[in-house]
Amino acid sequence: MIVTIITFILVFGILVLVHEYGHYYFAKRAGILVREFSIGMGPKIWWTRKNGTTYTVRLLPVGGYVRLAGSDDEDEDELRPGTPVTLQLNQDDQVVTINVSSKATLFQGIPMQLVASDLVDGLWVKGYVNGDESELKTYPVNHDATVVEHDGTVVQIAPRDVQFRSASLPARMMTNFAGPMNNFILSLLVFIILGFTLTGVPTNSNQIGKVNAGSVAAKAGLVAGDRITKVNSTKIANWAELATNLSSKPNQQVKLTYTHKGETKTTTVRPQAVKQGKETVGQIGILEQQEKGIRARLMFGWQQFIQAGTLIFAVLGHMFTHGFSLNDLGGPVAIYAGTSQATALGINGVLNFLALLSINLGIVNLLPIPALDGGKLLLNIIEAVIRRPIPERAEGIVTMLGFMILLVLMILVTWNDIQRYFIR
Repeated sequence: MIVTIITFILVFGILVLVHEYGHYYFAKRAGILVREFSIGMGPKIWWTRKNGTTYTVRLLPVGGYVRLAGSDDEDEDELRPGTPVTLQLNQDDQVVTINVSSKATLFQGIPMQLVASDLVDGLWVKGYVNGDESELKTYPVNHDATVVEHDGTVVQIAPRDVQFRSASLPARMMTNFAGPMNNFILSLLVFIILGFTLTGVPTNSNQIGKVNAGSVAAKAGLVAGDRITKVNSTKIANWAELATNLSSKPNQQVKLTYTHKGETKTTTVRPQAVKQGKETVGQIGILEQQEKGIRARLMFGWQQFIQAGTLIFAVLGHMFTHGFSLNDLGGPVAIYAGTSQATALGINGVLNFLALLSINLGIVNLLPIPALDGGKLLLNIIEAVIRRPIPERAEGIVTMLGFMILLVLMILVTWNDIQRYFIR
């Protein structure tokens, strides 16, 4: 269990780190201030600041996020009129730090009861200093000033010029797309690495790589190097077609057409019935042809990537055409259960699981659902079509509704996963 937990944290951490780094990197390139880069959710356990960004590690290893300037309203919530704050000034009497936390103190800080503030355009704060309500004082705020939030996290303020909506439309679209894009890149790279960890990679051809001694195929006269071209009257072009046709015929008489040293031959076999989980499949005791070259291993990684993506799209299509079911979805509990199974298969099992999760995360995040990257991209496309920015309030309402729907869905999926894997 300890190994599974550690593997789960590592896999989830890698997925989130890679996804969020995509948003982070392209936001930085576009001149958008990344206020916080967080790995994990919940209370922070470690943080540091560099180049305007606060990097945090939080307690729960079940996600992460980047806070882009202008995409959150935390400052408005924390700097309400009447809020007691402490100000730190520089030599030009500009505010460089606004402390709203009781967990931190500022050296030579000025206590103020806040009356009003503008940290976006005007860059000022106004209030009563040292409880003296006879004089209302206003201080200019430095463009790069920081706010010490209630939990003690220090983040930079978000002036208008460094906000997400101030960037060009192509830059915002690229920033939104970058997270899923990084997941696709990670998936492809891991599949390629997996190809190099194997002793040999399957070629997905119709050529036999090995015939097990004493098997149905051996008794029928098949040898390594033969190519099976037909199962009964069905033409066979690759190993996937061959496996599908043979596995569906346990204990049934099957006519095989194959080539041996350039000569076409036929034979009759009866695939042995083998139990696989709850299903019974037919097997004749042959293994797929494998290669060990660099090109073959690279192609293996690419083919696995394409097959995984195709499978995910097929599942999504089935959900839309045959009805939605919670059993078609999986949350952190399902990922933990999958991690347990992958860990039992060793490093290759974990790598394969990581690659599958990464491409899955990338595709699902591109669905046109508000609060997901795909929903944000849809709003970007609408903005491009109508040739004017979508009102910020309308965009915020749509995003909030999407977030609420996702939150409810996550709760339902998590409870369903608990029932599936630990109760039923």
